[in-house]
Amino acid sequence: MVEMKNVKGTKDYLPEEQVLRNKIKRACEDTFERYGCKPLETSTLNMYDLMSYKYGGGDEILKEIYTLKDQGKRDLALRYDLTIPFAKVVAMNPNIRLPFKRYEIGKVFRDGPIKQGRFREFIQCDVDIVGVESVMAEAELMSMAFELFRTLNLEVTIQYNNRKLLNGILQSINIPTELTSDVILSLDKIEKIGIDGVRKDVLDRGITVEMADTICNTVLSCLKLPIADFKDTFNNTLVADGVEELQQLQQYLLALGINENTIFNPFLARGLTMYTGTVYEIFLKDGTITSSIGSGGRYDNIIGAFRGDNMNYPTVGISFGLDVIYTALSQKETISSTADLFIIPLGTELQCLQIAQQLRSTTSLKVELELAGRKLKRALNYANKENIPYVLIIGEEELSTETVVLRNMKEGTEVKIPLSSLENNTFNNYI
Repeated sequence: MVEMKNVKGTKDYLPEEQVLRNKIKRACEDTFERYGCKPLETSTLNMYDLMSYKYGGGDEILKEIYTLKDQGKRDLALRYDLTIPFAKVVAMNPNIRLPFKRYEIGKVFRDGPIKQGRFREFIQCDVDIVGVESVMAEAELMSMAFELFRTLNLEVTIQYNNRKLLNGILQSINIPTELTSDVILSLDKIEKIGIDGVRKDVLDRGITVEMADTICNTVLSCLKLPIADFKDTFNNTLVADGVEELQQLQQYLLALGINENTIFNPFLARGLTMYTGTVYEIFLKDGTITSSIGSGGRYDNIIGAFRGDNMNYPTVGISFGLDVIYTALSQKETISSTADLFIIPLGTELQCLQIAQQLRSTTSLKVELELAGRKLKRALNYANKENIPYVLIIGEEELSTETVVLRNMKEGTEVKIPLSSLENNTFNNYI
């Protein structure tokens, strides 16, 4: 007999869990569409060369890509994120009208460490905007993130930075170009491992002791530095460009009334080499989950590289992890039912079948009908366990008096209502 178990890092979601996950998906879709985003669906299977392009062979992330070969011996990969498949679609469809704002919600796969809210098969909810150079696009995505989490009753903060600023700082302290990516990967861990951990990490990557000391001293001197002061502290063109973009972004955040919930972090890096400007990460305010629950940034070079013209296609995106959001919500929210109303027939199955169908057709209620023939007590117990708020009890006696019994499961109260209310659209007055 085959042993019944899940692949490590994967999970099945039973209905009581999937109800909440669907609620998160709907909240994402509704919010994204309110901001003018259009839906897109991309393929899960991709060419390996495509999926590995943005990371570069030396980047740590390559180790987490699931790879396989098809029968034609082609090297394939399961998508690691939704960003590169999106960039591929834009590159393959040059007639797409710009600016193009798209959203996609779908499964991605990473053979990485497993921890709370982090699996190897999981769902990402992404929005990307191509064709806008202004950091107004970043401001709108950050505003959209706050609106989404308000809808879900989660308080968040957004940390942000600019890769031009960070690259310029490293350039000004004479970090060799070939070592920049390694140093950025180390700096990206600073909140997890601290400054001593960063020093050890850069040394492990082959950075000299003298260079490691310079990096750490620079970090310590910059942690509390206001954005404007970086321009004078580092006489560097990239730093100046980064400061200008950060100041413009900050003006937009102030205008939107969300600046107080954001934090400038000069060493936030978002590890990946694809980023060319703004980067940001989203965290829960209460710290119940310490890892980010969303992230993104600007990547202006990828689409042009895919198209082979090396032109600049300004693009910025944001991604939310549905599974980590689900973990956060499941800790604080009672799982609601998929049904608003449960109908229990007591010898009146035919009539109840018709009533259920009529209510589904004439109201917005989600109606479930008792199909298993359970006794009243067992049927009520089922409705209670499923968190169904209302129950209609319809027996032969009720039909003879043209009434039905409406039970409020939360309050434990019952009231008789006219049978005609189920037919003339006045039933909603009683719930």
